[in-house]
Amino acid sequence: MSMLRGFLILLLFFLFGEAMRGLFVLPVSGGVLGMMAMTLTLMVSGHVGDDLASASRALISVLVLLIMPGVVGVFFTADQFQGQWLAVAAALLLGSFLSVLTTLLLMRSLVRTSAVSGK
Repeated sequence: MSMLRGFLILLLFFLFGEAMRGLFVLPVSGGVLGMMAMTLTLMVSGHVGDDLASASRALISVLVLLIMPGVVGVFFTADQFQGQWLAVAAALLLGSFLSVLTTLLLMRSLVRTSAVSGK
């Protein structure tokens, strides 16, 4: 039952993000807006509930399946990228580098913060 409540929380934040996207006509995915709202909520509360943690662990184990539709979509629209290989390669490399760098800096900050607070 705990995992079900966690999925419900995730779904509510997703629907909230979709509502914000539709209401303010934003060019951002509702899922991204929902995740930003959930992140802010978790930062304010200061902890992740057991329900949400349980559902998140289950989703992380199937993360590859969540990414697959995007990969398949790119496969079927590959002809639209013809002649754009340099821009696509640069975007992939720069995006990957920035993602890894951001993760590194965030982890350093969190480790430093937890070491100072003694947690």
